[in-house]
Amino acid sequence: MTDSDDLLARIRRRVVRPATVRELQQTLRLPREQRRSFERRLKKLVASGTLVRIRGNRYGLPEKMNLIVGRVHINPRGFGFLTPESKNDFDQDIYIAGTNLHQAMHGDRVMARIERRVQHERTEGRIVRILERRTTTLVARYDSDESGLSFVVPFDRRIIMDVHIPSIDRGGAKPGEIVVVELTRWPTATRNPVGRVIEVLGDLDTPGVDVEIMLRKHGIPDAHGISAIREAERLGAKVRDRDRRGRTDFRSMTTVTIDGEHARDFDDAITLERLPSGTFWLGVHIADVSHYVRPDSELDREARERGTSVYFPERAVHMFPAALSTGLCSLNPHVDRLVQSCLMEINERGEVVRHELHDGIIHSDARMTYADVNAILVENDAAIQARYASLVPVFKLMNKLFEVLSRRRRRRGSIDFNLPEPEFVLSETGSVVDITAAQRNVAHYIIEEFMLIANEVVATHLRTHDMPTLYRVHDPPDVSKVAEFEEFITTFGHSLAVRKGNATPKHFQQLAKRVMGTPEEKPIAVLMLRTMQKARYDSTSAGHFGLATSNYTHFTSPIRRYPDLAVHRALRELRRKKKLAATRRQQLTDELPALALETSELERRAEEAERELVQWKKVRFMSDKVGEEFEGYLIGVTSFGLFVQLVEHFVEGLVHISSMADDYYRFIEREHVLFGEATGKRYRLGDRVAVQVIRVDLERHQVDLGLVDILESVRASEQKRSARRSRSRRPRATSRRRQTGKRRVRAR
Repeated sequence: MTDSDDLLARIRRRVVRPATVRELQQTLRLPREQRRSFERRLKKLVASGTLVRIRGNRYGLPEKMNLIVGRVHINPRGFGFLTPESKNDFDQDIYIAGTNLHQAMHGDRVMARIERRVQHERTEGRIVRILERRTTTLVARYDSDESGLSFVVPFDRRIIMDVHIPSIDRGGAKPGEIVVVELTRWPTATRNPVGRVIEVLGDLDTPGVDVEIMLRKHGIPDAHGISAIREAERLGAKVRDRDRRGRTDFRSMTTVTIDGEHARDFDDAITLERLPSGTFWLGVHIADVSHYVRPDSELDREARERGTSVYFPERAVHMFPAALSTGLCSLNPHVDRLVQSCLMEINERGEVVRHELHDGIIHSDARMTYADVNAILVENDAAIQARYASLVPVFKLMNKLFEVLSRRRRRRGSIDFNLPEPEFVLSETGSVVDITAAQRNVAHYIIEEFMLIANEVVATHLRTHDMPTLYRVHDPPDVSKVAEFEEFITTFGHSLAVRKGNATPKHFQQLAKRVMGTPEEKPIAVLMLRTMQKARYDSTSAGHFGLATSNYTHFTSPIRRYPDLAVHRALRELRRKKKLAATRRQQLTDELPALALETSELERRAEEAERELVQWKKVRFMSDKVGEEFEGYLIGVTSFGLFVQLVEHFVEGLVHISSMADDYYRFIEREHVLFGEATGKRYRLGDRVAVQVIRVDLERHQVDLGLVDILESVRASEQKRSARRSRSRRPRATSRRRQTGKRRVRAR
């Protein structure tokens, strides 16, 4: 516990009301020699938001004054939500109206006062202080108005204010170009923020600019620093003799890596034998990054800043420089490599009856691809089987063990979400020429199953030995969300069949099995996924709901995830010291919660950047398809319209309620339905619909769709009205005929 933490704890115990500095000193009985440092610590607590200074120079605890500290998330429509830092105060976000944002920008750390709190309804608040600005630079489109004043429009629509750019700070940017802007003045109640152009990225349509935008927008470091690159290069390209000492030698065992066709780094290798007792002896060997990357080194600092590698459709942003990620720490074939190895004896029921953890050394016999292994096991391709004749028995044994482990996971209730993932077919310039479903085969499932069991065994080992580390945690779903999900699936005639609040992974797994192959499978799977919590890192092993296991961690990819590196370090420390000193245990116990929070946030940052770029590429792919018709599924039903995923291209678009002009539609939230009051039409989550592309908005990354049946109905109705109006404007033929008739009578 730091001095500031200790001071805060004492204030919480002893101080019962807001107090001045003098009153605090007296109440806490501080010696005179500590008073100067006390005031410094007090200011630090105020800056962090854990104490608040109010009128009369009094200091108080925010939670005692109806104040909440957290991050504000701005909606492009002008309002926001505050996510409290302490879940002890609130278990839900706090709504902040636009008039109560107090010039806060998206992502700022703020202090808010609770204005209105109604049971079972949303809590509303007002921001009273901005504690920390998140955004110092932003990506934007440069422009100027008729009077010549320059400004930029932020690419992130959650930053709802344009930024003024003084003429001397334009940086040579031209209207329409994408730029990076550094904020030099924050917004006030009377003026927008001010900034200066520090980098011109270029025209939006230039190949590669979209990736650069995502990197800058999300603050993801791209190029590695010179110091980190040199540090990696100094390690060399081969395993040195001194690095082999004290390691278990697995080089005599048949070893393979199995990865994608285009993979460049290989961080896991497999060995597998059948023991005389009939059990399986599985070895999962993971690149020993921790041997080379020491704590607080330049490589370590850069890796921690990134938290994870980021994977875009046309390129990857690696956590480590290439000298490590595709060199010394890549388990390339026919060369020695250092590993941390988890060896497991597994019986016919998939139970791990014995395990060993080693600092090891391997020599991979082959770099296999998923396609080749699938060709051997499923397609029985004679040519490929002949090419890898010596390895075919190993792959067949792998397939047997996969089936054993898969049955074990299903028995305990592990949930599998079989939702197809999109895969981009790119041109040489990086533009998308097609979007297809990513193909997964038995080889993917084999490797995935082996990684899962290794992660589980390592987590259990560390917990059993009371070694502080990071765990991968997936909390049970919120009870209210489960109730909403249950209400929805009953409209299809299904049920979880559980008592309130007692849903287990097995209940969800059995439901997924029952709906497999039915028309409602997709909507139920989509909503089931939304019902689940997001996985995160934690210093406490709280279990993994989706995998139905009490202990789980990430051990299998330290080359691309920082938490795995932390787990490898914990394993090595445990192997070497057997028992931790009390001071070291306390140090890890204090440091790990912050690391868990930090790496969870960096993981979300990477996921958000990857997801946003994928959506952008999908929208650009659709830009020349306006007017075309497609089949799609309803993946979201809201009061303002329908979200549709196209069957053919996996592209999502919005059918806005304003385009549904054949009726007044009412939103039935509990059923996820839009209901036509006059026509009786019902549009429900999962329904298959025909849509037409109406508009593609590249700036908002949105595809606007229309339902074909409604568009045709509206067009037909408009044509009829137009025809009637046209007829009503003509001179009346009947009056002419009557006049003609009168003349004829007179003529007779």
